[in-house]
Amino acid sequence: MMDSRLIPRACPVCASDARADVLKKGALQLVRCGDCSMVYASPIEESLITGQFYDQLASPFYLSPNKLESDYAPVRFAREIKLFRRFCASGDVLDVGCSNGAFLFRLIQDFGSNYRVAGIDVAGPALDYAESKRVPVIRESFLELDSKSKRFDAITFWAVLEHIPDPKSFLRLTAALLKPGGRCFILVPNFQSLATRCLGYKYRYILPQHVNYFNLKTLTRFISQETNLQFEYANSSHFNPLVILQDWRRKGVPVTDEDRARLLKRTTGYKQSALLRPVKLALGVVEALLGKCNLADNTIVVFRKSLNNEG
Repeated sequence: MMDSRLIPRACPVCASDARADVLKKGALQLVRCGDCSMVYASPIEESLITGQFYDQLASPFYLSPNKLESDYAPVRFAREIKLFRRFCASGDVLDVGCSNGAFLFRLIQDFGSNYRVAGIDVAGPALDYAESKRVPVIRESFLELDSKSKRFDAITFWAVLEHIPDPKSFLRLTAALLKPGGRCFILVPNFQSLATRCLGYKYRYILPQHVNYFNLKTLTRFISQETNLQFEYANSSHFNPLVILQDWRRKGVPVTDEDRARLLKRTTGYKQSALLRPVKLALGVVEALLGKCNLADNTIVVFRKSLNNEG
């Protein structure tokens, strides 16, 4: 993390200043809102608010060979694509925080004739790579988009809202940018997952750049503030026991970006191995059981804009 002044925050869900400390990990302080129970980081580095942090992170992590190989593997976004296709079979799609463009690349490769897509991000090097893969990109902050110039049938936030210091503004603009009947897809780390419960501060995804720590209850409460967005689907998914094992052994020692990318490549290889099919089936059963108890690694929700709302 670059040197930057610290900025205090109110609760990103209800704007309350009432809070109690939850845990501390290095310079990262997590607090729990006394009014709505949302867990969030405060104070946070100014570079996370300006977006400068992500522009500098892009080259060493998001563009590392291991990360790119894993992100562009066919299995990487298989679950997200399946869910997306279930609720949006065609139309105009905006992927917010598109990074290196891997999700949209896969959508174009497999179903390109059905969609008109664009990715938006502030990380210049990652967007350069996305364009090299012929993924259309928008090089500006999401909040700078003109809600009257274009509307979308679907807007996706895959592992994005946990990074956003002011997620309410993003939600408000999302509701404005969606066409009536359009869908919003959100995936965030699940703060009540089995991994978080077992590891606490040792969990590698409790990171300085993760400033919001949602669970299903706080995420749905957050989105319900936009009255023209109607709940359609929620699930808890993804489970990687190797992360729990590694983080338990490290006892809170930070995981480097290189190690994170290396493990991603390793688990991606496991998913693609025919020899490990029985193991994958067994893990699928475990993941499904954890999902039913809302204990899997991520929370996923889908919301739909009211058909009678043009605003």
